[in-house]
Amino acid sequence: MINYSKQNITKKDISSVVRSLKEEFITTGPATELFEKNFKSKVRSKFAVSCSSGTAALQLALNSMNIKKGDVVILPVINFIASLNILELLKAKIYFADTDPITGQMLPKNLLDCIKKNKIKNIKAVITMYNGGDPLNAKAFFKLKKKYKFFLLEDACHALGGKYYSLGNHYVGSCKYSDISTFSFHPAKTLTTCEGGMVTTNNFKLFKIMKTLKNHGMLRKKSGKNKHNWKYKIIMPGYNFRLSDVNCTLGISQLKRLDKLVRSRRRIAKIYIENLKSLTNYLILPKVKMSRSAFHLFIVNFNLKKLKVNRDQIIQLLYKNNIATQVHYIPINSHPYYKKYSKIKLAGANSYFRSCLSLPLYPDLKKSQVNYICNKIKLLILKYKKI
Repeated sequence: MINYSKQNITKKDISSVVRSLKEEFITTGPATELFEKNFKSKVRSKFAVSCSSGTAALQLALNSMNIKKGDVVILPVINFIASLNILELLKAKIYFADTDPITGQMLPKNLLDCIKKNKIKNIKAVITMYNGGDPLNAKAFFKLKKKYKFFLLEDACHALGGKYYSLGNHYVGSCKYSDISTFSFHPAKTLTTCEGGMVTTNNFKLFKIMKTLKNHGMLRKKSGKNKHNWKYKIIMPGYNFRLSDVNCTLGISQLKRLDKLVRSRRRIAKIYIENLKSLTNYLILPKVKMSRSAFHLFIVNFNLKKLKVNRDQIIQLLYKNNIATQVHYIPINSHPYYKKYSKIKLAGANSYFRSCLSLPLYPDLKKSQVNYICNKIKLLILKYKKI
């Protein structure tokens, strides 16, 4: 079976983790501080806070912005469920923006349409999400942030290693176009710590809040000379969102080859493009040339009007040929718990959801495997195309 994603673990990664288990501190130690230092240096942000997951990163970010009951937050409806769950628990007033029917990303026009349609006046925060890893329209959203004076949170879990289009060599996470960026280190992502997350910001106030929140809201003074300082103060209710030194050691090792991992993903994307470019009447391919995407995903959109099968049938047909694909994502307002939002008409997102499919993409995917996947797609289209 060719899975849609797979972690990339080297012998150096393994040996670094083994060494970390022999250290005096295996959590809340020097490796945590070093990982945060190296990460912020890589993406060129002023501050970075490691945490236990990408969801924990979103929680810290939203709490630092003081999102509370009744605060208006807008997010794209094509999204993972994590941000919506957190906002629901915070009792925020949630609005969904439509997305582009091809990329599944919210466009600036979608955000403006949402504001106008719902007659929204006071926006506390907007969450953008770089579906697939391409940081599209970052600068345009930042302009809207300044105009409407809302917090701008980049859910950049797909985009680690991607770069902004209009900022030279700046990585996503530098927060040049946002207040906060959040990342996930799940095994499917560009780099992994098994589970884990990171938040970056250039705002010292937000940083201090997140740093305190992730460790129970605890403030502990460092021990002075010849003192064993056991005292601490709880200055706010917080969480245990710490990431262990073992996880951070793996992150440090993986971060060293971030650019190499992204180059591998880009190389595989180009092989897909070369193999499938003859099928553009039947499927839309991502743009690789000049793209600054991290290529967390390789998402294609099938032209179902020209096929006798739907997207779900295509998934099963590929699976029978040992190719596991994935869908990113089910519109988050369509889940049973959120049926109160289910009647919202979002044509772009619905069109995207019906046609999108994430093909296998990870650094260890072999060219022969990509060729095999493409050949099976070609045969499938040949068999089920409408005459």
